[in-house]
Amino acid sequence: MDSLVLDGDWTLRRAADGTTRPMAVPGDILSALVASGEVSDPYYGRNELELQWVGREDWEIERDFDLPRELAGKERVFLVADSIDTLYDININGSRLGSGENMFRPFAADAKSLLVPGRNRISVGIRSPEKAAEEAAAALPYPIPHSVYPVTSMHRNLIRKAQCMSGWDWGPCLMTGGIYDGISLLALDGPRIEYVGARTCRASGPDSKGGWKLEVSVDLDCDRPGAVDIAIELRSHAGVQGTAYGPVIAATEGRFELSAGSSKAALELEARGVDEWWPAGYGEQRLYGLVVRAAPAASPQAFHEARKRIGFRELELRAERDEVGRSMTFRVNGRDIFCKGADWIPADALPSRWTRERYDELLSSAAGANMNCIRAWGGGRYESEAFYELCDEKGLLVWQDFMFACALYPSSPAFLAEVEAEVRHQVKRLRSHPSVALWCGNNENLGALGWYPESKASPMRYIVDYDRLYEGTVGRVVAELDPDRPWWPTSPCGGPQDFADNWHGDGRGDMHFWSVWHEGKSFSEYLSVKPRFCSEFGFQSFPSPGAVASFAPRGDRNVTGPLMEHHQRHPRGNSIILETMARYFRMPCGQAETLYLSQVQQAMAIRTAVDYWRSLRPRCMGILYWQLNDVWPVSSWSSLDYDGGWKLLHYEARRFYRPLRLALISKDGEVAAVAVNDGAQAWAGRLELSLRLMDGSPAAEYRVDASVPAESSAELWRARLDALPKPPAESFLDARLELSSASGQAEALREQTFLTEPKRCALQDPELEAELVAAPDGGVELELRARKPAFYVAPLLLDDGEGSVPRGRFEDSGFHLMPGEERRIAFMPARGQTQPSLERLKSTLKIFHLQGSYE
Repeated sequence: MDSLVLDGDWTLRRAADGTTRPMAVPGDILSALVASGEVSDPYYGRNELELQWVGREDWEIERDFDLPRELAGKERVFLVADSIDTLYDININGSRLGSGENMFRPFAADAKSLLVPGRNRISVGIRSPEKAAEEAAAALPYPIPHSVYPVTSMHRNLIRKAQCMSGWDWGPCLMTGGIYDGISLLALDGPRIEYVGARTCRASGPDSKGGWKLEVSVDLDCDRPGAVDIAIELRSHAGVQGTAYGPVIAATEGRFELSAGSSKAALELEARGVDEWWPAGYGEQRLYGLVVRAAPAASPQAFHEARKRIGFRELELRAERDEVGRSMTFRVNGRDIFCKGADWIPADALPSRWTRERYDELLSSAAGANMNCIRAWGGGRYESEAFYELCDEKGLLVWQDFMFACALYPSSPAFLAEVEAEVRHQVKRLRSHPSVALWCGNNENLGALGWYPESKASPMRYIVDYDRLYEGTVGRVVAELDPDRPWWPTSPCGGPQDFADNWHGDGRGDMHFWSVWHEGKSFSEYLSVKPRFCSEFGFQSFPSPGAVASFAPRGDRNVTGPLMEHHQRHPRGNSIILETMARYFRMPCGQAETLYLSQVQQAMAIRTAVDYWRSLRPRCMGILYWQLNDVWPVSSWSSLDYDGGWKLLHYEARRFYRPLRLALISKDGEVAAVAVNDGAQAWAGRLELSLRLMDGSPAAEYRVDASVPAESSAELWRARLDALPKPPAESFLDARLELSSASGQAEALREQTFLTEPKRCALQDPELEAELVAAPDGGVELELRARKPAFYVAPLLLDDGEGSVPRGRFEDSGFHLMPGEERRIAFMPARGQTQPSLERLKSTLKIFHLQGSYE
């Protein structure tokens, strides 16, 4: 086996005028135009509107390369590309090799007959996706509608391209294309391994001794019929990072008589003494190396090798009927998992930035906020291999949508055949990852049957299309190729064969709950439902000051100004944010305070839902808020800014997703203290509550013994608001929970809550003292103390007039600081950034708190 990587420097040619410029591969057309200086940053100002022509053009991506004689002498030389976006033709030395029309399928073809030793030329022609979509729409026998956003490329549902590239209510319309993830030549004298599947299950029988059985399936492309030897090795988890696999701990081999073309083989081995793979917070993420080699029996030296990392775990989805309706609980290795996380959209609107480093930064932030589950949403893409490898490493279960979202789709034979090939590839590619927990047919497309005039007028026509696509094609292929992994027909839904309204019905399956945002209801509406699993809900905020500075010059950063409104894609987004702000808070006194307060509001909204729904376990066993990340700097539902910085919601998520959580919940005129325990050990101790006046002085004290069983929630204290000695507008609740376990561990939790809308409270100046100091490790730390209660304390970096803000974040933010407390928090530069000087941070730092936002 020999290969030649073709990543690197290519040339991009515009078909209309023949002009050329450099292009990096992997990469995309628009990024190349930005790098060459021909177009401006599409994220800055309103530049996006000037770049819509890019998706209406045809392009060629080409390069010359030298093919070594030893590779040219092999029997077959395959061109292999992971993802080409989207409609393309490939030529080598002027002759056509093949074509494709789906960015979710790889390209692989034997190019031996077109190649010569020495210099060769490869050209990838990219056709306009917008024109292709228009042509597909014109050929339809009846219209297939889709959701339309403020800046939209029409008919995106008719081509197999990341749907959000055409614009969304949080993303730009940038219909770029390119070559993603990798492209190379693979030279062989024997069979080519196309896919390796690894199925783990516990060994049974008297001699199993708690071991595991590993079943390995191998899909091969054979050049001729004959005997093929296949060997598999299981390698230790020691040193399993990258290609440095540990020692062999189990191995087997077999000889198979295979026919020419596509063939399959299967082997199995016993694995003794391996450790289980667990989701984050439940155990270790042990990964083992799997090495598979295939070679002709007559030519063992002509082998092809494939490597991947696997984990040993059992996973099932408990969707059982009960007195409420139908449960939805993931069970891993016999233990019920409370899923905590967020919905994932592509890492960037520019595919050139889909890098392992980018994935690692975002997913590390997810894990750092105590998340154990990520939903890969259906309007984006099946992610790069690096994404799933990192989820394996970090213990993030992946709810994997298939790439259909917020639209109706065709069911013509050609479209279904294309989708079937896509699904077969993606299931075979991803099924061995221990992190992949569920296959979901689509995002909201069952509900979309009732969204459009066309489907309302002729419902059966579109219901038949829906059934053919998702049940007859996607679901059928999943059942064939990966029957052990749960299949979920659509999100939201009540479960297989259950087509309930799961936007408002909370008794079964997964729920998308949008009444607070889309319907403008109060945060208390989150307390009106009891989801079994809420896989989508959210509330918007404005971006952080640094993100705003990246797209708007000073003087153009007012939230209702043209640039800020361009970077708000929900038609009513700003109105909802500001109207809700007037409901809960006093109006802020400036632009920076408005950004800050919107993030306080967002954090308060999502915490209200999460704390209550976690308190309902085991009825509720999963919460994923919309959304984790952004594809560009924008006002949105994300908890991470586009640059990876943490909004106040993400800091709050780290608190409300703690495995052991103290929650203060106000509902129906009462306030309760609830402890939630995801762990396998029980805790006991004492809860101390203090009703405090706004100056921090105590008005009443309460003490109760606390007992928190394993994997449960426990109400520890409850009181009516009108029975408290001080009215809600004059007081707040401060709670401390001191716990210990039978194993001798100790936990101390503290939480505060308002008892009415904060705007009704006469907050006092906390007389906050803050000082930036040099840390012993060479970094910078912020020392904070307050004489009176300071709520939602947030150190933020503002533009100091130089047009930029230091990239990085403080290790905590959005917290409450009580009188007599001292906090010392470090500044952490963003990845790849140097530590800013003390003076630079001092010139950009401003400490925000709730009372200071309007005084």
